[in-house]
Amino acid sequence: MRKDTVRRILVCAMTIAMTAGFAGCSGQTPDSGSTAAPDGEVKKVAIIQQIDNGAFTDMREGFKARLIESGVNVEFEEMNAQGDATTLQTYVQNAVDEGVDLIATVATPATQAVVSAGTDIPNVFIAVSDPVGAQVLTSMDAPDKNSTGTQNPIPVEKIFTTAEALTPGIQTYGMLYTEAQPNSVSTCELAKEYLDGAGIKYVEKTVSSSADVQQAAQSLLSECDALFIPNDATIQDAMPVVVEAAAAAKKPVYGSSAVMPASGALASIAISDTEIGAISADMAAEILNGKAVSEVPAQAVEATITTVNKATADSLGVTVPADMEVEYVGE
Repeated sequence: MRKDTVRRILVCAMTIAMTAGFAGCSGQTPDSGSTAAPDGEVKKVAIIQQIDNGAFTDMREGFKARLIESGVNVEFEEMNAQGDATTLQTYVQNAVDEGVDLIATVATPATQAVVSAGTDIPNVFIAVSDPVGAQVLTSMDAPDKNSTGTQNPIPVEKIFTTAEALTPGIQTYGMLYTEAQPNSVSTCELAKEYLDGAGIKYVEKTVSSSADVQQAAQSLLSECDALFIPNDATIQDAMPVVVEAAAAAKKPVYGSSAVMPASGALASIAISDTEIGAISADMAAEILNGKAVSEVPAQAVEATITTVNKATADSLGVTVPADMEVEYVGE
């Protein structure tokens, strides 16, 4: 065989091998932490929260799972300020400086921090109980501050009527909340309005940090027949000490989050935290795919789940009415 013929055969063989090699590379797995296809644009999403607890964890994980399912090529950066307001502001500024594509915020304080920053980065919030009152938007139907998301209105009337069915004859409720959290304040205002109308007394105590919760709870329990805990991140983070004090006093605790009974509260009526995170993710997907924030109305997610802690009910001698549809925890 002539030398030039052999040379042509070798060149062709090498070309075929190199082409196959490149084809194999095109299917490689994306880097850890990214769900993007290697040839797609990765959208960076910062998830910011002031504090963590069981409810917020479920919200965050529900958001992440649904956004991945939506097909958006996304990389998450998660920031938890551990209850520190200064750290929260720093995290917001870090996300802005980094130029992420979207900031997702869990609950009211983190959302207010992002909106106050005045950034042009879209914000999608998860579970802000009173978005208009918290001034993160002016209209639920047409968000106007580059911020939209899900509202978790607390069904205070349903909670108190459920309390009457489970533990009838409550004369005085105690309300424990953080005065600096607008969501807690607005929920307690609704509770007081309902109780005033029903002719039921109430007393209240506020705290500034989780370190104050135990003493405040013990003091409040000496003045009331039952506790009502609003959607308050600080109190929710300290629920074990609240329910411990209530158990010692043999008095029920009624909450406004699905995870509160899991910590020992007697009952709550609340949303699915995972589902409200998923609904917020659907909204985030629309925005990441090009829709303007103002064109994505905020959504109120109604509470439908009545949760009862079976062990707490037994310890208090509470019998759940046969016609009450509940989900049990603590069995």
